[in-house]
Formats: sequence, structure tokens, C-alpha cells
Amino acid sequence: MPAEIIDVHGNDNGLVMDMPKQIVEGLMRPTGERKIPTMLLYDERGLRLYDDITTKASEYYLFGAEEEILKNNVDEIVRAMHRGDREVQTDEVVLELGAGALRKTSHILLGLSRLVPAATTPAPITYYALDLEERELERTLGEISTSSIGKTLQGKVKTKGICGTYDNGLKFVEAGGLLDTGGSSGGVRAYGMRDVSPISSGSSESDSSEAEASDSPPSTLDGITPPLHILFLGSSLGNFEREEAYNDRRGYTKRFIMNGLRAAGRTLGDESMFDEEKWEYVNNYDVASRRVQYRDGRHEAYYKSKCEQTITDPTSKKEITFSENEMMKVEESFKFSEADVYTLFTNSNLRPIERWTDSDSKYSLWLLERPPFLFPLLPSPQADKSPFSAPSIRDWESLWATWDCISRNMIPPSMLFQKPIDLRHICLFYLGHIPAFLDIHLSKLLGEPNTEPDNFKYIFERGIDPLVDDPTQCHAHSPVPQSDEDWPSLTTILQFQSRVRARLLKLYSDTKSGKIVMNRKIARVLFMTYEHEALHAETLLYMLLQRAGTGTLPPPGFTAPPWTSLASHWDSIPTPKAKTVTLGPAVIALGHDDYEVHDVDAEKSTDVAAHEFGWDNEHPRREVEVGKFQIEWRPVTNGQFYEFYKGDGSGKVQLPASWVEKDGEVQVRTMYGPVPLKIAQHWPVLTSYDNLSVYATVNGGRLPTEPELRLFFDKFESGYDGGANLGFRNWHPVPLIYLNSATTGGERSDGCGSNGGVWEWTSTIFESIAGSSHRRYILGNDTDRASRYSTDFFDEAHQVVLGGSYATIPRIAERRSFRNWYQRNYPYPWVGARIAYDIVE
Repeated sequence: MPAEIIDVHGNDNGLVMDMPKQIVEGLMRPTGERKIPTMLLYDERGLRLYDDITTKASEYYLFGAEEEILKNNVDEIVRAMHRGDREVQTDEVVLELGAGALRKTSHILLGLSRLVPAATTPAPITYYALDLEERELERTLGEISTSSIGKTLQGKVKTKGICGTYDNGLKFVEAGGLLDTGGSSGGVRAYGMRDVSPISSGSSESDSSEAEASDSPPSTLDGITPPLHILFLGSSLGNFEREEAYNDRRGYTKRFIMNGLRAAGRTLGDESMFDEEKWEYVNNYDVASRRVQYRDGRHEAYYKSKCEQTITDPTSKKEITFSENEMMKVEESFKFSEADVYTLFTNSNLRPIERWTDSDSKYSLWLLERPPFLFPLLPSPQADKSPFSAPSIRDWESLWATWDCISRNMIPPSMLFQKPIDLRHICLFYLGHIPAFLDIHLSKLLGEPNTEPDNFKYIFERGIDPLVDDPTQCHAHSPVPQSDEDWPSLTTILQFQSRVRARLLKLYSDTKSGKIVMNRKIARVLFMTYEHEALHAETLLYMLLQRAGTGTLPPPGFTAPPWTSLASHWDSIPTPKAKTVTLGPAVIALGHDDYEVHDVDAEKSTDVAAHEFGWDNEHPRREVEVGKFQIEWRPVTNGQFYEFYKGDGSGKVQLPASWVEKDGEVQVRTMYGPVPLKIAQHWPVLTSYDNLSVYATVNGGRLPTEPELRLFFDKFESGYDGGANLGFRNWHPVPLIYLNSATTGGERSDGCGSNGGVWEWTSTIFESIAGSSHRRYILGNDTDRASRYSTDFFDEAHQVVLGGSYATIPRIAERRSFRNWYQRNYPYPWVGARIAYDIVE
């Protein structure tokens, strides 16, 4: 029985491609700019020639590495795609974009079939292969059907085809086309279908010329309702290896490329239009000419005219003359470094769940999902625009999605009146505090009454942060109800929140329309209230972590980590060859200049976009000398601290609050519940300054000063765009040995990377900075509570911490002047530390 194939070439979505027109337009370009469409390479003959490349050209590393990954890990991969489930539910669709010969895909299909306990009619999984040529789809699907693989798939995985371009297929699916086929995809929206999983195979390093035309990669399957899982394939190779991949010794690539000339002629009506004897295949790997955010360059394939020649368009009879050695482009493919893929993922609203590599660690397969929210990359700093100016509406929307996920979906009703941490208020307080704080400062800014209920400004204005050693000692704060029944209801608080958010959006609307002129005074309030909410999201989470598994709910819409599989990968990745790096002497700049007096300066007050806002303790900019010292590449891990806790540190340090003892076993807390220490042994340990200071001292070192740690971060921190575990990329730390070049101390990228997603302690006491008194405060006089953001904590009990955790938004973690602080014996925040060592000359 022939395979069922849906032809989407003729969609009425503007996707029908006039290939002859495109060919002629490319040929008629000026000398040096001529090209023909890449799609011509993938006609029926071209697909078979490409199949030869993947199976017979050993230099073409992609196919072999990818197949190795699938052979060795397919069961892990399909389980991860199903959130660890051992079985699938009905009405699941798997879509492969660019199916080719299906040899690699057969591993995925067999893996999926093993999740189906028994054959049924209809099969619970429907697989769609998307490709350009209908006859090739018929051939490859037919071969699968009649093979032993096809027999295994019967009643478990139904195979079908979609004939069209990549964009044809995506638009067809986004428009609900699969809903009209009568197949198992009917449950995509209506019947709770589990996943739609585009598997990107074949030449997987972005060979799409359409994607190359824009500065950001196209979003994938925007019309599909989550959960959405994607397998993405990418590599990290040297330029020489890439050159060999496109110049195999036996000429398979050359024959594949040269077939494009024959396809171009046939499309125009004369297959012999191009005399192949007068052309040769040449290629180039261009490192310098590339888009800014894709750092690894691009491969370009050309036809080179061997002589001066004239060709004639059979239809229009136009003559096109090529000079000797003139080049005509047929293909270009951008190559992504390891850092680049994070830019690609984030711009496409995707987050990695897991990653598998080949035995040489040169090629990777990533499992991705589209989460409920994702923080965009920060824009590059420009002379007239700072990424740390006033937040945009999009910034607020991302933050509100985050806050709502935490406050509405992770706190069950039974926990609203509970204190996960005795040193903080009940959970319900924070749901009211965030909108009340925003409303209070909007009212002061605009000279307007507070949003009703008016008394919320008294209950929710300010939280508590008492001294750990003496909780009766606490800064001024709001008086709160003492019994549950006296608190406002959750419904009332959420209605209040909605009105305050609408009030904020109206302010943005008024500034956009010109009704209100945006100035630094307004922008500072927007900056302050935005970052205040972001910081409280993290505070609320580290409180909730103490009840994860016994009350707190996991984050909805984010796939739970496949712990066993992840731990296996983490255990196998080598640590840095050197334990430490030597830095200094150096002069380093700390802080930035943010004079609030300029907020009311007639000339400077409207200079908003270029200004970098910060908190009072970030001002002013100053230079500090740093002596020569050594510092460990990576912070102390759970495994290292556990050995110390049971050994030399016994009786000297306390059990970290990020751990819990269960049935005599130490486990590590996560938002998904505690996990065995062996799962999290490579993560940075989260514990108090006192604990880590003792650890460092016993091991012959100390904790670094603020300038020392800042110098280290400046030299080696990869940042959010380079893969750092920030902005909820994960809901847990990751091992320091994870992701090779995206981890500090790795051999690639000169050691640049990230620390795994934790703040880091410094030995610097949090205190006033000389010159900071020159700031003026926009919200009142110097007795206003907002103007004393930091001064209440200049008590010699707090230490400066730098960096950011996995729950820190990029805007805060990426601003190098930002300084956080915690009491040195406060055990709950997500802070780790690395050891520094003095060098005696």
C-alpha cells in the first residue's frame, strides 16, 4: 500500500515558489552577485546524491556523528521527549523537517515504538516526514514500510509524508493543516495530544538561505500550543574539519553541487542549458564575513565559470554572459559555535532540556522545548541606547509571566499562610507586596491617589530581613496582620495586582502618545520597581525551595529534568586540567556613575535611552588596584563540601539549608523535590558565607574580595548570550563541568563560561562607598525609605555577593556594577563561593 503523502506546495499562504522567476532574477544580477536558489540542489536526483555524501563520504562528519548519538542514546532521547514517561499516550505527532533517506530517523522511530506497550488500531503515534520530492518520499517511506523496521512499527507508529518546502510545512502545521487529514493528529489542540516534535535532520548546520536573510533566526512552529519539543543538531568543529567535510576526496559533494546546474536548466525548460564542462565547484569557509551574533562563520558553495561564456534563457531568450573565473553562488550555511546556539535558541523562544554528544565531543544533539516564558537576550550596548535603561513593556510581560508562574502555580492554597522560612513573612504577603510597592511609587511619581484598597500601602509596603542571630533586630517595616483571617483574600490581592498593572501600562501608553514626556525621573521608577519585582521572585523561590517536595509545586510548563540521564552525562565530562588561574596585578573599575541630580537637570533629564540606571550602592565608578592572586576555576561543589562536612569540617560547619537529610541520606533540594547527592554532586553548593569561609581556610585559601571576583568574571564569564545558567534556563544549578566551553576552566573558548547558576560570596563587607552620598533621591528626601535602599544593611553583618543565580534575570546578572548582599550566616539564598589564594612573592 503506497504511503499517504500530503502535498503542501500549493498552499494558499503565499508560499508557492516561482522557481523559474527566482533563477532568472539570480542570473540577471550584476557580476559578482549572481546566484541560483539552493533548493535546486534537492531535486529527486540531488536527494540521492546527497544520500551518497552521508553514507560514502567519510569526511562528511555530520551523518556519522549524528547516527552515533542516536544509536547510543535513542531510548534516553525519546524518554526525555516524554518527560521521563515509559509509555506514550494516544494522538501523538512527530514531524521531521527534511527527512532524507530516513536511516537516522529509523532509530527514533524504533525508540518511540518501544514506548508503546502493545500494538493498537490506530497506532498511537503518527510520524510525518517532510521533504521536497514526492517520489523520494514514496520511495523512502515505502522502504521503511516493507523492512523489518516497518513490521516493528505496525500498530505503534504510523508513517506518513508531507511534500513541500520547510516553510510550506511549518505554515501548514501552524495553520492547523494536520487537523484536516483525518489522522492521529486530530488531538493537537482538542484532545490533549502530548507533543509535536520537529526532528531536524540532514544537513543540520542552518543551510536555509531564507534564515540567513534576517538577523535573528525564525521562530519554529509558533502556532503550536505547548508542550512543544524539538531536536536540534549542531556541531563545534575547527575550520579545517569543515573544509574537508565539503571537499571529500571521492567527489560526492562535487557531484551533488554540480547537479544544481542541471536542475536549474531543467526548471527553465532546457536541462543542457548549463554546460557542466565549463563550470567547476569551488567552496569557501568565510570567518570574517558573518552576522554579528553568529561567531563561527559560514560555508559558501559556488560555481566558477572556466571561460567566458553566454547562456540563454529558453523562455525569454535573454542572454546572460559570464566572464572567466566569475563566481555564481548556490549555497551558504552559517555555522554556530557553542555560544551561538544559545543565541539561536533564545531568539527562537526555546530552552534546552538535555544534550547528547558524539564520542569526540564535536557534535551535539539538543532536546529543546518552548517554555511558558523566556527572557530575551539583552540588546548590545550602543552610544545612544543602554540595555540597562528603562525596561520595556516586553520586559514587564516576561517578568509578570515569571511572577505569576511562581506565585499562582507553585504555591498551593495550603501554603499561602505559611512561612517556609521563619525569617520572612508568610507567602501571601509577597503576592501583595509586589503590586503595592509598584503602586506606591507610581502614586508618588504621578501625584495621584493609591489604587484601591488604599490600606494595602500600609500592609504591604515593606518586608522584613531581621538579623539571623537576633530576629528581634530588624529595620523599619510594614505592620502586618497577626491572624490568617485578618489578611486580605487572595482574590482581592490578585484583583488589586491587575489594576496596578493596568495603571503601569497606561503610563507607558501616555509616554508613547506624548501625553507624558518620558524622563529620567519616570525611567528610574520603572527601573527600580521592575528590578525590585525580579529580585523578589528569586527571594520567594529560595523560600519555596525549603518546602519543595512537601508542599511547593514544580514549575508548570517546564519539562522535569531527566535526572538519571543528566547525571550520567555530568559524571562523564572531564574537569579542568588546572585547578586555578593566576590573575593580577591589575587596576579594575567598579561601579558606575548614576547621578540622580541629573534626573531633574533641564538638559539631561530627557536623556533616558542611553542612561544606565542602578541602585544606590552601585554609584559611583571607582578604580581599585588588585594584587596578584590565584583563584579556582570553579566554585565549591556539593560533592566537595559533603566530603568536608563528613571529614575535616565535621563540627566546624553546619548542614547547608540547600540539603536535607532523608532516611539517613543527604539529598539536595530542587524545585522538583530533593534529589540524591550523587545527582547533584557536581553542582556548586549553596550555603552560607560562614560555611564556605571555613571550607576555604581549612583548604589553605580564603574567599575572594569583590575586586578579585569581579576581575575573574570580567575575564571568564560567558554571559547569558553565551549559555550562562541565568533567567530560568534551568530551575536548578548545573554542574560546573557541564557544556565544556560554556563552563569556566574548559579548554575551549579560552576558559570562558559560567559558574553553573549561583551568586558568589566575596570577603568584602557591604558598606557605604565613598562618593555615594552625592546621589539625590527622586522619591522624597533622604529620610524616605526608598532612598535608604542599602543603608539599613550597612551593619557589618552583610557581605557583598556578585553574579546571579539560575533565577536571576539577565538584566541584573549582566550589569557588572550590580551588587547583592546577604548576612554572612544566612543559609537560604542561592550563593556559592570559589577559593582564592594569596601569592607570596
